[in-house]
Amino acid sequence: MRSIQELGEVTIRQLSNHTNMSQATATTILDRLERNGYVQRVRSNTDKRKVHAYLTEKGTERIKSAPRPLQDSFINKFQAMEEWEQSLLLSSVQRISSMMNAEDIDVAPVLELGSITKAE
Repeated sequence: MRSIQELGEVTIRQLSNHTNMSQATATTILDRLERNGYVQRVRSNTDKRKVHAYLTEKGTERIKSAPRPLQDSFINKFQAMEEWEQSLLLSSVQRISSMMNAEDIDVAPVLELGSITKAE
């Protein structure tokens, strides 16, 4: 929902690219958000093949009361660290990932979508 708010008039393809998820995943999430009244899909007037997603008033209000994603807080705190601290932390996490054979696991969709995929 925050991506729709940031991008404004957005197609599913643009949304999926912006959030690093597949179009199928974005469509599934939009289906649930639309069912809950947070998002509305509208066919483009200029190109009938395109469908744009918009936040509804209910969706806008929901975002105002929602906490910021943990990633935002983490990124701000990480960027405030000294460069040597960032390097040390990054190398440690990479080492742990390697030890767990987790280098090829794509966790971005899980981190990004956890809170908005829960049915209300």
